[in-house]
Amino acid sequence: MRYDLEEIADQLRQARIGKSLSQRDLSAMTGLTQANISKIENAAADVKFSTLIQIARALDLEVMLVPSKAVPAVQGVVRFRSQEKSHEAMHSTLFEEDAING
Repeated sequence: MRYDLEEIADQLRQARIGKSLSQRDLSAMTGLTQANISKIENAAADVKFSTLIQIARALDLEVMLVPSKAVPAVQGVVRFRSQEKSHEAMHSTLFEEDAING
């Protein structure tokens, strides 16, 4: 499996945006500069592993080493969990609308 820095950078950016955090917010949480966060998110910096872990944990993510043969299973679980969260959010929105329109 080839690791594409742009893909990892994009996942970090999407996780930050998903948490409604600005680069400055993430900077304050990690002690990294906003400029460094920007470079990392644009795959313009070669990130130390310890920095990657620091950013991931600030975003409630974990960096894990997974056996190659298990990657499809892990990806399936992550996809399933993402879909589950989407359904929960949609159900919550519909429930709120029903309560308002009562």
